[in-house]
Amino acid sequence: MSALRVLIVDDEKPARQRLLALLERAPLVEIAGACGGGREALDAMRAAAAANHPIDVMFLDVQMPEVDGFDVVAALGDVLAPTRRPAIVFVTAYDEYALRAFDAHAVDYLLKPYSDERFQMALDRAARLARAGDADAVLQRLETLLTDLRSGQSGAPHYLDRIVLKDRGRVRLLPVTEIVWIAAEGAYVRLHTPTRASHLHRALLGEMEAALDPRRFVRIHRSAIVNLDWVDELQPESHGEFAVVLKERTVVRLSRTYRAALEVLLGQRV
Repeated sequence: MSALRVLIVDDEKPARQRLLALLERAPLVEIAGACGGGREALDAMRAAAAANHPIDVMFLDVQMPEVDGFDVVAALGDVLAPTRRPAIVFVTAYDEYALRAFDAHAVDYLLKPYSDERFQMALDRAARLARAGDADAVLQRLETLLTDLRSGQSGAPHYLDRIVLKDRGRVRLLPVTEIVWIAAEGAYVRLHTPTRASHLHRALLGEMEAALDPRRFVRIHRSAIVNLDWVDELQPESHGEFAVVLKERTVVRLSRTYRAALEVLLGQRV
């Protein structure tokens, strides 16, 4: 059995190094390259095909500046013949809605941070697709996914615009535009408002994250969600973390784990 030629595409060096380390331990794998961006990846794919050494599998980061992972997928049809297209595993820090879309289209992905075992599952599946000659069919599903995501037709849920608050027999409606940030408190969340008043609401933080519009609300820590409209500045700290200063001067920590999700929402690096 011939070695599987694998290309890594991620703009973050630590992410590339992790994939390199995992692939170097995998049997029957030849690392064809490690690209720092989408444009470089397309050039590498074109060159490999011209040399008659096409890429079999590509681990492709979604969130990259200039040419992102979806742009790479959209361009593959122009760059490669159908028989030369690779099996693709997205590497992403995307929100739950996008992951549900990936699942619906049978598209494999690694959600950062991922375990060694989850990586191996993705590699094994991609290898089976590449060796069975099914990669082009998967690419067609990727193109459909891309079209759906960008046109907003992939079954996007209706997001809450008001939160029902119950307290001592009273029921009031809190518009989500009045939520500055949300903190986890066990089986509850605390909803903070511009006046620094807060409301305790029975829900898990993950439930709130899924119920609110991800274009406005972003999780920046395992115990905090912020309303992007209320973010004033980001103050760099150590090890890739930031202090997020809100307009009413509350400071909430942005952990390195959730930094990529914020960058996706902003459409640029921080």
